[in-house]
Amino acid sequence: MGYETGDDAGVYRLTPDLALIQTVDFFTPVVDDPYTYGAIAAANSLSDVYAMGGTPLLALNVVCYPCHGDLEVLGEILRGGAAKVAEAGALLVGGHTVQDEEPKYGLAVTGTVHPDRLVTNAGARPGDVLILTKPLGTGIITTAIKGGLASPELIEVACATMAALNRAAAEAMQEVGVHACTDVTGFGLIGHGLEMARASGVALYLEADRVPLLPEVRELASAGCIPGGTFSNRVYFQPEVALEKDLSEEEQLILFDAQTSGGLLIAVAPERADALLRQLAQRGVREAAAIGEVRPRSAEGRWIHLG
Repeated sequence: MGYETGDDAGVYRLTPDLALIQTVDFFTPVVDDPYTYGAIAAANSLSDVYAMGGTPLLALNVVCYPCHGDLEVLGEILRGGAAKVAEAGALLVGGHTVQDEEPKYGLAVTGTVHPDRLVTNAGARPGDVLILTKPLGTGIITTAIKGGLASPELIEVACATMAALNRAAAEAMQEVGVHACTDVTGFGLIGHGLEMARASGVALYLEADRVPLLPEVRELASAGCIPGGTFSNRVYFQPEVALEKDLSEEEQLILFDAQTSGGLLIAVAPERADALLRQLAQRGVREAAAIGEVRPRSAEGRWIHLG
């Protein structure tokens, strides 16, 4: 598995029973607390392995930091990342640093998966139910944080969501058996859903009112707390979206919202959808929801339909 379908990671078969998953991701701070930022960045990097149905094995730190920066702050960033790698059951085995005026942190991650249990974004089938495992809105909330408009309670909820590993969701997915998966990050629900639709040759029908949202997201969107990446997503992906229901400007932007360490978007056979939701709930993923379905795509139809 290479970059042909825009999947979440590269996969290399070593033996008939073992394949390596390889991915890398890093970004600038999204919250003020350095430990929490490190944990969120690490969880985001590990998520690509989980989206492929794999298990993280090794991680390498990727760090950009100013030479005049506070090394205690850098230490907290690395400590947060290391704690999240340990929570994932993986080993942190080194890394690399580069001087940069703007801090950046993330991981290069190696995971493993049995080749027959690999999950990609290219297997969605007509009739599948679409399940999202985390609520949307982290891009909007982190923009509100930067503007001083987010309450401490909201910051705590958003940070907990972003720092939560997708490990339990991946385990539930493997337990039940699914057709396709991708994690929802910078391209938003629409962008990553579009990648799945294209790779699978199908159309995704999403029901906006069934998509789980973090608290206050609608209000903050109405107040203009929209990150630049969300507007970019809308400009880039809107031509492939068919609007089949009157949705407000804010409701549409939320679906394009650029997420940080979002959940998994899973396509599962309808007869297994309830079992997957039960497995997710049993593993503590209680905000997961069925948000739409997969349908055949007509020759000239659009990839994403919003209802």
